[in-house]
Amino acid sequence: MEQLRAPDGCPWDLEQNYDSLKKYLVEEAYEVIEAIDTKDFDQLAEELGDLLLQPVFLAQIAKEEGRFTINDSLNAINEKLIRRHPHIFGTGVANTADEVKQRWDEIKKQENVKKGKQAEGLLGSIPRSMPALSEAREISRRAAKAGFDWENSQQVIDKLHEEVEELSRAESQEKKEGEIGDLLFVLVNLARFHGVDPEEALRKTNTKFRQRFSHVEKRLEEQGREPETSTVSEMELYWQEAKQKQ
Repeated sequence: MEQLRAPDGCPWDLEQNYDSLKKYLVEEAYEVIEAIDTKDFDQLAEELGDLLLQPVFLAQIAKEEGRFTINDSLNAINEKLIRRHPHIFGTGVANTADEVKQRWDEIKKQENVKKGKQAEGLLGSIPRSMPALSEAREISRRAAKAGFDWENSQQVIDKLHEEVEELSRAESQEKKEGEIGDLLFVLVNLARFHGVDPEEALRKTNTKFRQRFSHVEKRLEEQGREPETSTVSEMELYWQEAKQKQ
């Protein structure tokens, strides 16, 4: 990266900055996730390399500006892992994953106090740039941990029916958007009650839909036809055919 960013280096690399690299950081992270989903470990090895390039690239820009180096970033995470795992590197005790998470949060809070960071509130530290489903999952998880929650999943289902009814009565586009947002948020909570990651669940459903629709396209292609010129009932027939194969 130093050579690519040198004055006589690559014109494209020299044009990049913190903001221009954000989209590549996100894209590479999703490509890593896809490799994990497909269990393509050769691809995973390659995608991890692509993902690692982004921190190196960003740190190189910071180094040129005299801010920090990649070594500072690596040292910071090493030190953080040691501080937040006193049950491994110190005399602390944590026998379950929940105990580890609780201790992690406590230590994080103490660190923020030492840094002089003002308390953000329970939800303040959740990044607004997260995918919406993931953000909703974390918001609901933290609120529930504080006691703001339904008593059981049936109450969530009742709330779900209530939101569907409110959506059916919505008239303006703005109101419909709000009600659909409320509906999605309740679904995220329902997923939490069932121990399901909504982002992961939707990603798997997306994959399933892709596979089934691809089957529909192939079956129509065998007849010299396309989805645009076929009826819904015809496509549904092949959809069910694909469903039986999964």
